[in-house]
Amino acid sequence: MRARVRDCISAEGDRITAETTAVGDVLLLRSAADHVPNQRTKMSKIDKLRRIAQFISAQDDPIVCLAKTVHSRMYIANIFVHSHALIRGHRNIVVNGELKVGIRAPGFMSPSDKTAIKVYGRLQIEGSVSIGRGSRIEIGDGAVCALDGCNLNGASDFIIRHGLTIGAGSTISWGCQFLDSDWHDISYAGKKESDPAIVIGKHVLIGSRVLINKGVHIGDGCVVGSGSVVTRSFPPGVLIAGNPAQIVRDSVEWS
Repeated sequence: MRARVRDCISAEGDRITAETTAVGDVLLLRSAADHVPNQRTKMSKIDKLRRIAQFISAQDDPIVCLAKTVHSRMYIANIFVHSHALIRGHRNIVVNGELKVGIRAPGFMSPSDKTAIKVYGRLQIEGSVSIGRGSRIEIGDGAVCALDGCNLNGASDFIIRHGLTIGAGSTISWGCQFLDSDWHDISYAGKKESDPAIVIGKHVLIGSRVLINKGVHIGDGCVVGSGSVVTRSFPPGVLIAGNPAQIVRDSVEWS
């Protein structure tokens, strides 16, 4: 299939270039008309089209990938969408960099695994961000999710009702769950109210199947062991693990 797509592109290069350039002109005009604030780009139009063609030709279902990517780019600059990805709330997503949805996946995942992003609040992308295949992201009304140059591996769930920030260079492994709400009102004597938003610092490594609860702040450079349940905040540069998670080592580094 990939070989046939490449042959078609080679044989009909002039036609595809002309049609794609026309689509690009429409998208640029649409962006200017709508005053969408996420059009900060450094690549020329030709470079963008070339990058899209390379991306499409490498996919298992290139026609569907092309259709979803072109549709998404009517609202969002510099986004690449897998054929089995679903996005709702395009106008609530701001990309100052590049966003890949459902493209990267751990080896055990299938091309048919579905990725879903539903944004009723706001999704802010800075730098190059990858949301892995099979992930589910739902950002509630009024909530803000800010992702800065990070990698979210496949099959993780992010259910955000208040706020989530993930810093540059951080990696989230597969099967993780981020929840910033209890979903029910729980009362008891002496209960202290605090900001339920989750903050993950820069260059943080979170292992597979980790659960991050509301109000957690994880400092820069931390490592979170697989299967941990994180219920409180931790300072920079520590290794944490367990249920509930505790500090196992100080002054750790990872690469």
